[in-house]
Amino acid sequence: MSPPAPSPNGGNGRNALGRFAAGNPGGPGNPLGPQVARLRSALLRAVTEEDMRALIAKLLELAKGGNVQAIKEVLDRCLGKPQEADLIERLEQLEERLVAGGRW
Repeated sequence: MSPPAPSPNGGNGRNALGRFAAGNPGGPGNPLGPQVARLRSALLRAVTEEDMRALIAKLLELAKGGNVQAIKEVLDRCLGKPQEADLIERLEQLEERLVAGGRW
């Protein structure tokens, strides 16, 4: 059986298959994107490698001192957030099954 045809949603710039039609101008994008890029560039120019080392050292000091937020930050940055780690583990299991030709 073939998949159902996409629902036409009026003049939304898509063809009969639901794909973007030729000449579709796309969305407006993020109007704050250029400003955020300038701010991020300014931050990267201002913060030195030594600054980063000092910040990381302070974060580790706080974490080792029992600051729960600092501990969570260090663990999240080093190990990944729990749901991300779980997702990666599940994806690896699915990949193993696919390679082995198994079904789930």
